[in-house]
Amino acid sequence: MTAKIFRNAFLIGFTVLLACILLFFFIMYSNYQAQAFDNLAIEAEHISEGMQICGGESYLSAVQSGERITWIAADGSVLYDNMADSSTMENHLQRPEVAEAFETGSGRSDRYSSTILEKNNYYALLMKDGTVLRVAGKQTSLAAMALMLVQPSLWIVVLVLVLCGLLAMRLARQIVRPINAINPDNPNATPTYLELQPLITRLQEQNRTIRTQLSELSTRQREFDAITENMREGFLIVDNKCSILSSNRSALRLLGIDDAQKPENLHQAVCSGKLLDLVDNALAGTRGDEEITVGGGTWQLFANPVITAGHVTGAIIIFMDVTEREQREALRREFSANVSHELKTPLTSITGFAELMKEGMVPKEKMQEFSGDIYRESRRLIDLVDDIIQLSRLDEGTANFSKSPVDLYTLSGQVIESLRPVAQKQDITLTLSGQHAVIEGVEQLLQEMVYNLCDNAIKYNISGGSVTVSVWQNGQTVTLSVVDTGIGIPYADQSRVFERFYRVDKSHSKASGGTGLGLSIVKHAVQYHHGDIRLTSKPGEGTVIRITFPAAAQ
Repeated sequence: MTAKIFRNAFLIGFTVLLACILLFFFIMYSNYQAQAFDNLAIEAEHISEGMQICGGESYLSAVQSGERITWIAADGSVLYDNMADSSTMENHLQRPEVAEAFETGSGRSDRYSSTILEKNNYYALLMKDGTVLRVAGKQTSLAAMALMLVQPSLWIVVLVLVLCGLLAMRLARQIVRPINAINPDNPNATPTYLELQPLITRLQEQNRTIRTQLSELSTRQREFDAITENMREGFLIVDNKCSILSSNRSALRLLGIDDAQKPENLHQAVCSGKLLDLVDNALAGTRGDEEITVGGGTWQLFANPVITAGHVTGAIIIFMDVTEREQREALRREFSANVSHELKTPLTSITGFAELMKEGMVPKEKMQEFSGDIYRESRRLIDLVDDIIQLSRLDEGTANFSKSPVDLYTLSGQVIESLRPVAQKQDITLTLSGQHAVIEGVEQLLQEMVYNLCDNAIKYNISGGSVTVSVWQNGQTVTLSVVDTGIGIPYADQSRVFERFYRVDKSHSKASGGTGLGLSIVKHAVQYHHGDIRLTSKPGEGTVIRITFPAAAQ
């Protein structure tokens, strides 16, 4: 501020002083010029009086003067000139000063010579006999005078600059000193200019506003801390560089982090690959969830990106205790398994009766109606029981499967060929692409997994649609993807499609004969093989399911 005030004051002072100097020179030169014309007028009066007394030309030739004297007749011809031959001089009737003298009695004018930087002043006087007497004198021009005064002018300019600098510095310091002395926390503590009172008032209002806002923020922070610190659920807030911005005690305890020595970055404190992957995906803009087991309990992790102005600025991670839910799920699985075993025997009998009816061992008028219904429903129930048993075995870890090298590409081709008649019936195109890739797994489970994925892709497709199965290997991982052009899955349902008995379109699922367990079996089969499954879908455009397995050791 001081520099700005100094600069402005210096420029103003210098401009004013320079203008005063120029004005002084202009006034001085104007007075000088007026005095020169007055002298010429006096001399012309004296010469005119002498000519009237002593005669014209004879008197003029006797006059000793440093000025140029010209006698002009009434017709403009030159009668006499003391510095030139009058007979060779041109008519002077149109000269400004002469014309003005004939008209008003006297006239004056000046003419400037740029070559010699001099100006001639002319004064013309109308005499009683009708002739005009003109006296001319030389005068130094303003430019010539300025050139003569260059050196003194430079000294004056330097003096003006120094004086303006000193005055500007003094003025700037006097203005800024009271401003710098203002205490922002207590503006009225120091007396200052009356002109600064509006600023003082504004500072006081801002201080009151800030104190009020700080008080409100402090209250809200205490409320937030009281809520979050007493939550069983944990939460973490990180920025886009994974720096921990906020957390509660439950999250830190769950991650084994000492609250007193909380690290700045999440990567420095967490070794769980699942959690870090989940956070990294959230910072990349993808929502996700994952289950982890810590301290004998099961926790569901939800990671959501924080998007500001179209950019991901951080992520929020929520830790939900789902131990009780998992326990209830285990009880439900046990119940499903018991009920399944109890239902399988009578349902097998129903199937047997249905087959007898199909062979013609019942009256013909009833055979077609009963056999068809009983057989379809019995087969559907048996499939349901088989699926429940399969899930139970996978959940409880009781399945005793033997693993062997399985070529996913070959296996997928076999599944596609088995489903091709069904796909052709619905005008669906089945395609296999990729390369041979081997994993260590259970062929039965993998075959059922691929079958369920392709079967769903066909069931929930559109006429004229397509299903593409791709298999490829990338380093130490093998990826299987199933892409369809079907009806798609709404975003709200995508996180639940792998749950047991969950159906997005219940009417369509019932009509197609689905049990609601296909994708759940797929998920458990993937988990059994230590794989990872990802689903991407858009309603009206189709669904992509991508599964990644560890590649078999070479």
